[in-house]
Amino acid sequence: MSKKIFRPICLKLLLIVTFSFIVNGTLLAQAVQDTIRLSLREVEKRFVDSNFVLLAQHYNVDAQKALIEQAKVWQNPTLNTDFMIGANGKFLNYGKDANGDYVGQYYVQLQQLILTAKKRGKQIALATTNAKLSELQLQDVMRNLRYQLHQDYYHIQQQLALFAIYNNQAVQLNKLLKGMEAQLTAGNIAKKDFVRVQALVVSLQQDIVDLTKDLADNEADLKTLLQVTNPNTFIKPSEVLSTSIQLPESLETLTSIALKSNPYYLLQQSQTVYQQQNLTYQKALQTPDITLGPNFDRNSNFAPNYIGLGVSLPIPVFNKNKGNIKSAEANIKQQKAITQSAETELRNNVANAYRKLMLSISQNNATQKDFYNSYTLIYNNMVESYQQRQINLLEFLDFFNDYSDSQQKLLQQQLNLQLAKEELNYHTNQ
Repeated sequence: MSKKIFRPICLKLLLIVTFSFIVNGTLLAQAVQDTIRLSLREVEKRFVDSNFVLLAQHYNVDAQKALIEQAKVWQNPTLNTDFMIGANGKFLNYGKDANGDYVGQYYVQLQQLILTAKKRGKQIALATTNAKLSELQLQDVMRNLRYQLHQDYYHIQQQLALFAIYNNQAVQLNKLLKGMEAQLTAGNIAKKDFVRVQALVVSLQQDIVDLTKDLADNEADLKTLLQVTNPNTFIKPSEVLSTSIQLPESLETLTSIALKSNPYYLLQQSQTVYQQQNLTYQKALQTPDITLGPNFDRNSNFAPNYIGLGVSLPIPVFNKNKGNIKSAEANIKQQKAITQSAETELRNNVANAYRKLMLSISQNNATQKDFYNSYTLIYNNMVESYQQRQINLLEFLDFFNDYSDSQQKLLQQQLNLQLAKEELNYHTNQ
């Protein structure tokens, strides 16, 4: 009777242990070849080389730079002609009459548009600023994607470290249950004690399942950023979570760096410049452009061979571009408000990220490291102490749960330290 009960329990434990080994990087034989071990630097290189979003944004920058060259090009000249086809019952009557005079009529004019008020230079300035906006947009996209990339990488590091802890606990519980099975059969322990350890196994199994789901989500995000399409590929960080952090400079220095480097804030500043340049251009449009055109006319004017110069310009009577000028002025005021808001937000974000990083650094001090190391040494002896009846089951279960919680908090502190560092780097773009 007892063997029928114990076999499913042991089988379940074996599956848990095997499952935790699998997710912890010791993959099944057929999947080992699909495991990719990468450092954070290697992950970044693959990200920059393969990400399609960055590639598309690069093409947009190239497209905007091409428009600068287009803005520098002069308008094409226009050719106007008028040739006689027929007159007085004669068709294509060209040549000379009996007196040697030319007969037939045709007209040729070549026109060239001349931009006034330095409109061409203002168009070049607008195109140049627009290209700069595209570059800043690329930098901002790269900053956001890199931030997500680092977060996924650090979360996977933390989750694999937690799997290692769960795996060790599963192995210990497996040994404990095997010993308790023999003791229960011999009648040396109560069945309720065995059931309580069994409940601990079920709880551990649920923790492993939840952790697996979180790991799968981060793996999916990371593979999307790296453009990895093979579903069997597992990207495993070749590094472990580190608590070594270079102390940042003063808050004032970091804020100054952010105001000079943050792509989103620089983008808003450049948008202001663009709107100011647009206002200058709209005012220049009030000045009419001139069209010049030399022309030659044979046999349709007072002189047989007439050479003249045509000048054409619109008279700004009805349309003086006032609506576009007012719109441009309003856009400047709007953009200045947006830029000021972006500066305030950036200053606050840098200060908040700085405080969180300093708090995380203080939590990961030497005293806490010594405490967790000592705690681990004590934990390794707890199973043997319980098996030797040096402690009772209640003491063992309490210590087991407390140790599990403490290790999770330790890993969370290490993760928070890295995430706080990345948040500060995100706002300062360093």
